[in-house]
Amino acid sequence: MSISSGLRFGVEEEFLVVDPETRAVVPEAAAVLDAAKPVMGDRVGGEITKTQLETRTEPCATVDDLYKQLVEGRGQLAEAAASAGLRVIAAGTPVLGDVVPAPVTEGPRQDRGNATFRGLHDDLTICALHVHVEIPEKERALLVGNHLRPHLPVLMALASNSPFWAERDTGYASWRTMIWNRWPVAGPPPFFTSVVDYQQTVATLHEVGAVVDVGTIFWDVRPSEHVPTLEIRVADVPITAEESTLLAALIRALVADALVKVDAGDPGPRITAETLRLAYWRAARDGMSGHGVDLETGRLLPAPELAQRLLESVRPALSDNGDLEHVTEWLRQVVRDGDGATRQRRAVSANGSMADAVDYLVTHTAPQVVPGVFRAEQSTA
Repeated sequence: MSISSGLRFGVEEEFLVVDPETRAVVPEAAAVLDAAKPVMGDRVGGEITKTQLETRTEPCATVDDLYKQLVEGRGQLAEAAASAGLRVIAAGTPVLGDVVPAPVTEGPRQDRGNATFRGLHDDLTICALHVHVEIPEKERALLVGNHLRPHLPVLMALASNSPFWAERDTGYASWRTMIWNRWPVAGPPPFFTSVVDYQQTVATLHEVGAVVDVGTIFWDVRPSEHVPTLEIRVADVPITAEESTLLAALIRALVADALVKVDAGDPGPRITAETLRLAYWRAARDGMSGHGVDLETGRLLPAPELAQRLLESVRPALSDNGDLEHVTEWLRQVVRDGDGATRQRRAVSANGSMADAVDYLVTHTAPQVVPGVFRAEQSTA
């Protein structure tokens, strides 16, 4: 077993609250939170808008533990929502509902955000998956981030789950990505050489007023300021707990592989921001159903081929963690059944009703599954 194996990891998942009759997103997160808090405690919280909630796992050593916590958390949240006459869905953007401007929660921090970001807050009804991997040393974490940058578009494609916005099909697999990347400090992080380099960049962000505080440094890879982890936040929230588990397992393997390189003196590849921007756009548009950019050659390749390459690059780390079989089977399922965006569209195409996509999401976000050992054979369809 390599020295980087067995890294502890955890997940934050964001969900939307919907009305079971209209299937529209509604600003009733507070009612669900009131019902969930007595059971879930600190593992559930509010978000920037009144339509969203977030659940959190404890640090985990295995996919079994992570899966159990995610299934349990989703189940408890769904039960809390039902007790308030509501439902929750795992989707990167709403399917139905008047979501612009977003109903932002009140408070001094939100007031500062409104003053700083202004109209950008209008489109904040978006939900992501945040994966934390334990790396206590900030400089190692930053250098690991350099190694992760080329893989972010593929991770985004795998998790694409936001095709709809304002009650229409955007034509994108991850519209959340397109919304989010308009922010001044979002998308792929810069290449950092050291903690000092990072601190100087953050100081500039503060100086020009591009952030409210360190919590609004929204890069898709960032060192956490409150826990000893590297946070990877490139993905739409997946439809199922299985997908969140396996995406987290893949990300942990990427971090483990990168740590070995960092500790051997490799600071990571220097991919230009312009090239990454192109790869992000193509991955957000096509997801797993089209093509992505090969960052080594600049050519387009089928998205499944790029995903398979990523898996092969971290095969030893996945094997060390005992996750290789699970993640390999998941990749087969995504290629066979489609990413979340494809499955949402398939639900709509059956009867031509976007309400059917919401029903599909409600059913698969928190199915009646007894928390247990992770089952790689369970289909994501």
